[in-house]
Amino acid sequence: MAAAKPTLTDSLSFCLAQLTAAAGEGLGGGKDTATNETPLGRALLALRTRHVKAAGGIERFRARGGLRPLLALLRRAAAAGPAPSQAGPGSAPSSVESATSAGSAPSPGPAPSAVASSAPSPPARLRKTLDLALSILANCCTEGACRAEVRRLGGILPLVTILQCVKTDSIQNRTARALGNLAMEPESCGDIHSAGAVPLLVESLTACQDSQCLQSVVRALRNLADSPQHRLALAQRGAVRPLAELLAAAPDPALTLALVRALLELSRGCSRACAEQLSLGGGLGPLVSLASHPKKAVREATILILANLCAQGLVRPALGNAGGVEVLLGELRRRRGPNGAGPASQQPLVRAVCLLCREAINRARLRDAGGLELLMGLLRDPRASDWHPRVVAALVGFLYDTGALGRLQALGLVPLLAGQLCGDAGDEEEEGREAASWDFPEERTPERAEAGSFRSLRSWLISEGYAAGPGDISPDWSPERCPPPPPPPEPAEPTSPTLGPTSLRTPRMPRTPGRSPAATSEEPWGREGPALLLLSRFSQAPDPSGALVTGPALCGLLAYVTGSPGPPSPRALRILARLTCNPACLEAFVRSYGAALLRAWLVLGVAPDDWPTLRARPARRQHRELGEMLLQNLTVQAESPFGVGALTHLLLSGSPEDRVACALTLPFICRKPSLWRRLLLDQGGLRLLLSALTRPAPHPLFLFFAADSLSCLQSLVSPTVTPALPSPIPLDLDSPSPCLYEPLLGPAPILAPDLHFLLDSGLRLPAQRAASATASPFFRALLAGSFAEAQMDLVPLRGLSPSAAWPILHHLHGCRGCGAALGPIPPPGQPLLGSEAEEALEAAGRFLLPGLEEELEEAVGHIHLGPHGGPESVGEVFRLGRPRLVAHCARWTLGPGQCPRKRALALVGLVEAAGEEAGPLTEALLAVVMGVEMGGKGSSLDC
Repeated sequence: MAAAKPTLTDSLSFCLAQLTAAAGEGLGGGKDTATNETPLGRALLALRTRHVKAAGGIERFRARGGLRPLLALLRRAAAAGPAPSQAGPGSAPSSVESATSAGSAPSPGPAPSAVASSAPSPPARLRKTLDLALSILANCCTEGACRAEVRRLGGILPLVTILQCVKTDSIQNRTARALGNLAMEPESCGDIHSAGAVPLLVESLTACQDSQCLQSVVRALRNLADSPQHRLALAQRGAVRPLAELLAAAPDPALTLALVRALLELSRGCSRACAEQLSLGGGLGPLVSLASHPKKAVREATILILANLCAQGLVRPALGNAGGVEVLLGELRRRRGPNGAGPASQQPLVRAVCLLCREAINRARLRDAGGLELLMGLLRDPRASDWHPRVVAALVGFLYDTGALGRLQALGLVPLLAGQLCGDAGDEEEEGREAASWDFPEERTPERAEAGSFRSLRSWLISEGYAAGPGDISPDWSPERCPPPPPPPEPAEPTSPTLGPTSLRTPRMPRTPGRSPAATSEEPWGREGPALLLLSRFSQAPDPSGALVTGPALCGLLAYVTGSPGPPSPRALRILARLTCNPACLEAFVRSYGAALLRAWLVLGVAPDDWPTLRARPARRQHRELGEMLLQNLTVQAESPFGVGALTHLLLSGSPEDRVACALTLPFICRKPSLWRRLLLDQGGLRLLLSALTRPAPHPLFLFFAADSLSCLQSLVSPTVTPALPSPIPLDLDSPSPCLYEPLLGPAPILAPDLHFLLDSGLRLPAQRAASATASPFFRALLAGSFAEAQMDLVPLRGLSPSAAWPILHHLHGCRGCGAALGPIPPPGQPLLGSEAEEALEAAGRFLLPGLEEELEEAVGHIHLGPHGGPESVGEVFRLGRPRLVAHCARWTLGPGQCPRKRALALVGLVEAAGEEAGPLTEALLAVVMGVEMGGKGSSLDC
């Protein structure tokens, strides 16, 4: 088959020459149509179908200078077309003149402004030329270099003029397409706005019937919404309502996709004008319906539009009536599922759901649709920590919904709120005034004030769907000069006792006035404000103990009060005071060790994180006074008839854990001697507590609480008597007693020894027989009796090391307090079991030397339980099992003025050393608490 014969239009140069000639001569010249139109038409057709569409064709067309004559041709075509019936709003009045001035000469014929509104469509030749030229320009503007050159050559204004003058659908379609491509450049987008194209595009939406043309216009408007300023300008010039009306008319699928994409761009950072127009245009219902569209692009764009609209309070009630609450909840639930999207895609939906909680009607829908469970799931999710402040602020809307509060409490909201008080989550994002609750809308009628009753009526009409927006209800219905109703006051909270120093009641500066309708300007409203408001509401229940008097809730409140960088919120202090003043919470404070926690954290300055590691966090005076006040509140409840009955029931009939908790708490909240003596001493509460020390701890701070409780009970039993310390044998290292054994030592002893003791190591120790025989019944029988050793000058002492034998020889010769007993004692930090000190103590008992035993025990106490000893040494000393040392350890642990941390660490060491043999430790602690010596005369220990 023969190849096709080449034509002139195959040459780009020929086509550009025809285009340049047409641009210079004008479309209305005197040349013959048959000889002039055909080459130009063929050239334009070849440019569009072959040259521009070829690979690299657009760049070659631009490089050969084709854009300049193409734009000049469009200017002449715009000047030759019929004029509009009237200048549209925002259009340039002198657009035609400026267009003709840019060309070589204006075309003859009637002026565009003289054409009547019923001017016929442009002639076929002009329409065809415009179609081809605009198509070429639109294709070229798909590349950035061409867009920049078109803008540099002033090609935007001729397009706006054609859009204004030529109302043919095909011309409008291609012009809108070219403008849409140009709008992809930010600079060109601003020029298109300035040239007045937006009102003309909006007019085309209502006048055009062709789907392709509408899609091009919608796309152009979408590309023109490239910044918040341009989106606001589009909304203010009425671009949103026609889009919503088109969407409500159920267009074809392609136009539907174009419309939702355009509305998505226009609704970003949704303005009041955008929301009003979309509502007035009837777009809410179709949008909710499209949320279940089979096409994913339409469905996802629609859901994001609904989420964006939630930023405007005026449209949220109508959106809820249209079913938007259920749609957004369902989509958020799906995205949070196992096959859902990541957190970034959930963020706009979380924001929308939280904003929907600001209106009562939407809160009811959200509660019925399972939204509370979804919000609680967000609070439990550590990956959603950035959204936690927003979710908590949204839950404040349910403050007076009793059913919702009960459901939230059952779902575990209170511990999560307590964790929010001192969490690391950031502040809640600020919302604009437009996002405020529409239950109390701001009035914007400039001429007259609307009465409060009219505001309520309007809000109800919009929420029930009888009105699409505020514009449907005339302000003329409102009574004139009717003062607005006063704002509803915050519900009065029960009066609490005095909270202590003024600094604790000094509020921090509020963040933004009016952030919450339930917060007054006198209260701080920082990051913790919403959580505290909800906790305060829970604490006002008749019996809030099940939710608030728990370990996590109390820890969260106390961590906030003590860890706040500034003065804590008075609301947190009122919550604590309200709980401690409520008789229904007394048993919960006992069971949960809440009273002990209040004393440890506030009075002693020991938080759970500070135990068992020692951390420098001294208790502040304000915190100590607050803790004492709260414990005083609990004391008032405990010593009331109801409290006495409740505590007695817990101690006698409660579970084993409750009985131990009651016995431990009583010294903190009972000051009446008749009460604590009856419960702790007569009814066995003290022994119950002591016996629980060696069992598994029911609370992480149990041993700390127990040590503090025993110390408090000791002060109650003997408020003015200091426990008797042992009368130690003098062990003054600076001025020791004279040594009576030293004269027997050395190469030339002063006193001649008549006896030597032979140790297992072969060491011989000198001695005097008479002094050794009188020091102990053992040595009297050994050295002066009928045994063979009585006739020996070298007597063996088996199982004795030199260090252990040294204090024995000193004691046999009358040394008391010479310092020899300190020799076998290891320094603090080294174990005593298996040491020479233990060997010396065993030898002293074996040789019937009670005086030496006492002296050695006092030496151990002097070194390990003295000023240089620490709590870690108490357990080591206890492991020796010596009764006097056991009593010494108990006195050191519960001694007056002891540091609470050291006391608790010492008790931990005692419990570990005691193991399963708890009897000696129990008796020793009991004796110290009761103020008597073990085995001595005093009060009975049967308690």
